[in-house]
Amino acid sequence: MQLDHPATHTRTGSDWIAPDCAGMDFHAADRGLRDLLGIYLPREVLDHLTPHYRRLGRLAGGRLDDLARIADRHPPVLHPRDRFGRDQDWIEYHPAYREMEQIAFGDFQFHAMSHRGGVMGMDRPLPPVAKYAFQYLFVQGEFGLMCPISVTDTSIHLIRTFGSNSLQDYLLPKMLSADLSTLWKGTQFITEKAGGSDIGALETVARQQDGIWRLSGEKWFCSHTDADVALMLARPEGAPSGTRGLALFALPRRTRDGARNAYRIVRLKDKLGTKSMASGEIRLEGAEAYLVGRQDQGLKQMMEQVNLSRLSHGVRAAAMMRRCVNEALAASRGRTAFGRTVADFPLMRRQLMKMLVPAEQALSMALCTADAMGRGAREELRILTGLLKLRACRDNVTVATAAMEARGGNGYIEDWVNPRLIRDAQVGLLWEGTSNINALDVISRAVGKSGAHRALQSMLAGRLDEAAALPPAFRNALGQALDRAVALAERVAGQGQETLARLAATALYDVSSAILLAWEGTRPGTDARRTLLARFVLTHRLSPADPLAPAEADWEGPATDALLGEHPLALEQLAALLA
Repeated sequence: MQLDHPATHTRTGSDWIAPDCAGMDFHAADRGLRDLLGIYLPREVLDHLTPHYRRLGRLAGGRLDDLARIADRHPPVLHPRDRFGRDQDWIEYHPAYREMEQIAFGDFQFHAMSHRGGVMGMDRPLPPVAKYAFQYLFVQGEFGLMCPISVTDTSIHLIRTFGSNSLQDYLLPKMLSADLSTLWKGTQFITEKAGGSDIGALETVARQQDGIWRLSGEKWFCSHTDADVALMLARPEGAPSGTRGLALFALPRRTRDGARNAYRIVRLKDKLGTKSMASGEIRLEGAEAYLVGRQDQGLKQMMEQVNLSRLSHGVRAAAMMRRCVNEALAASRGRTAFGRTVADFPLMRRQLMKMLVPAEQALSMALCTADAMGRGAREELRILTGLLKLRACRDNVTVATAAMEARGGNGYIEDWVNPRLIRDAQVGLLWEGTSNINALDVISRAVGKSGAHRALQSMLAGRLDEAAALPPAFRNALGQALDRAVALAERVAGQGQETLARLAATALYDVSSAILLAWEGTRPGTDARRTLLARFVLTHRLSPADPLAPAEADWEGPATDALLGEHPLALEQLAALLA
């Protein structure tokens, strides 16, 4: 990507405006992603998929980015009735959104890639790392559509895992189709007026009539509102109160005879962000549905989908932060002020580092979490998912704001991508649980009840052992930080100190990402500069500091220059900066 203005004798007018990332190849520009895929994916899988990653990287910075800008300006419109006054509510989408759907569901088949072979020439389903790497590239161009993609993917998982054979035979061929004319896209509807985080307060009722389950009630926040099949929780008549009485149901948009099912889209939400994708409210009027799995295990089953969605949200946050870093670099390198390139000013370089470090933390944590899923390391996955969802989504908001500042006044103008990045970042704090909910899930449940932190500690200690090439003092400091973070989490969980849950979970996230970054930088063929990112995390997020006696260590300036430079470095070239 060209970051500098065309050479002219004298800049005038628009020549002074800094460029953005339009036309950028997001795969080629991301050495960190390429290195991590080389670590986590088998060579034959990576070789086969790399042309597809390259193609998506170009699309995300090109055509997909153009479509996303258009779809954001032309949000979906609900038509409650047809011209005859019949309640045939339907949602009208701009052609730009439909073209993005074709790219996602038809061309790349995001919804099916981890469930069957045949996607991009693979003879088997893609491993989780490969799938989430595709999501990571796609979201750098378009965020809103990733919700329908993800919930279709996760709905397929739940139906395949818990659904009866007959239900699978009915739904899965439709949901796994690559033809948009026959594809049934999925979603999940949970939230009600009475229950958001408190799921046990849900009021939707399920009644059996002539052997058919019928649902009555309202769902208050339904993303991908017009999906072809929605998974939702309802309470069968006579079932206990609270979460124990909830069952999981699959609600088709149309019944087997092709008629509209008995529920209505009441209205669409006027949202802060994710404007390209329809979120709304529905009223269930005795709608026909299918029981999924055991009637007394509804919440437990639904939580599998929620946790998969949390992982996807962490990946999306990492992707958006990467886009923000790219935009900030383009703006600061492409604009001059007071006779210097803005990226050369020390304070701007510090600001760029405050974006780059959390973006790379999130990427490392996202692919490590996906790798845990692929290895079947359930306890690691259990705790890593919550940590990623909590911290990456929070960091995304800060990074998006910093990227706006890097562009200056233009970053506040809707002609540029920054306002959309800021709006869309906020939803990561809400969907699939707020920061408080995710922190409590990590500390109270994953640590306090499951002891999942011990599996995390063991894995990270193993990674440190493998990173023997690191300077001993730096490696020992990482190990000590790990022990302290685990001890903090155990103490907070053991004493039930809810007010410290976010602090303890953040400590686990930071030490995990620091060790992963350091380990990644020692792997053969990778850019050793990732070890410098680990030192920034260790120094600024895991070590004590006096806010009234700040000091910049001698290593930080050269480390910043190395990380903002263009060339990868070997570990021996960085030894002095890690000592």
